[in-house]
Amino acid sequence: MKPTTPALALAIALALPALAACTHNTTSAKGGGGERTISVTSTDDSCTLSTDTAPAGNLVYQVQNKGSRVTEFYLYAEDGLRIVGEVENVGPGLSRDLVLNVPPGSYVPACKPGMAGKGIRSDFTVTGSQQTGRQGAVAGATRRQVETANRQYGSYVRDQTEQLIAGTRRFVAAYKAGNDDLARSLYARTRVHWERIEPVAESFGDLDPRMDLREADLAQGQRWTGWHRIEKDLWPPSKGYRALSQRQRATYADRLLADTETLAARVPKLRFTVDQIGNGAKSLLDEVATGKVTGEEEAWSHTDLYDFQANVDGARVAFEGLKPVLSHKDPVLERQIARRFAALQRLLDRYRVGKDGFVSYTDLSTSQVRALSDAVNALSEPLSRLTAAVAL
Repeated sequence: MKPTTPALALAIALALPALAACTHNTTSAKGGGGERTISVTSTDDSCTLSTDTAPAGNLVYQVQNKGSRVTEFYLYAEDGLRIVGEVENVGPGLSRDLVLNVPPGSYVPACKPGMAGKGIRSDFTVTGSQQTGRQGAVAGATRRQVETANRQYGSYVRDQTEQLIAGTRRFVAAYKAGNDDLARSLYARTRVHWERIEPVAESFGDLDPRMDLREADLAQGQRWTGWHRIEKDLWPPSKGYRALSQRQRATYADRLLADTETLAARVPKLRFTVDQIGNGAKSLLDEVATGKVTGEEEAWSHTDLYDFQANVDGARVAFEGLKPVLSHKDPVLERQIARRFAALQRLLDRYRVGKDGFVSYTDLSTSQVRALSDAVNALSEPLSRLTAAVAL
């Protein structure tokens, strides 16, 4: 494992205040308010909603963190497992809005102070029939644009999932056979397919922790499996690490492949809506800000720039699918988001190696990391307004 350089460590420290600021979402619910706006107050030991019921349609959960730890807010389906929507990394004193189009039914809201565990949960009921009119559905040409965007994004997710499972089969075969050079070469290039659709994968709450949990995020007594467990074995620390046996390798590899196959079996059953697509784009930028740009995601391989690019790819695909709708409803915002995607991509392109490779993240200087952080923040702000613009 190549150690973190002093320059990178300093860059991470400099980046964190700006990244914390970017979690503040200033989205306003145009045409919302009243019974469709739910205030959520999260503290270190409570999660208080202003109401436990709302009418079906577009809802805005205004999440405010009045605690001392970074928090998250999730809206789960009735089973408490499937994630309908989420906002992550809400720092103390900050607020974020979650805009969702919610059909009638029973739901489970949850705050997660410290971003760990099952969270502080309650019950929430959405009543009536699906919202109609200008807020709940768009008419004519715009409706057709929305339907097209939903279909296109579904096709994209299925395609990425198919590539993920094909790549994972090659990766685990190399790893189990002890061909570490090949496995290392396949690791980042396979993971890009996961990273491009990460919010979709995360919606299956049972799969994401098994497949993508980092060692630093393990709860006490939790078993560590998935990509990053294998990553550490392929790029082991120089001291104090005991390599996995061939049998252990097979166990972890088979578990990863089985979970990937489960994901692939579930994805074709999914149907997407514009609020899910818009929220997913913002979630991918949040992943960049809180994991990739800090160098924490790929702690052993330092292949963070592959993940960084994949998250940006996924966010851009989501945005481009919604561009016809956004161009009709808010052309100024559409142009601003497009410009900032382009600016961020120009920065990333500086660190390419060959057609689809990147330099090690530890090769970046303090100023280069800071420039990437600033570009992510610049894009994150207008992208946080995408969902409200296309869904309300």
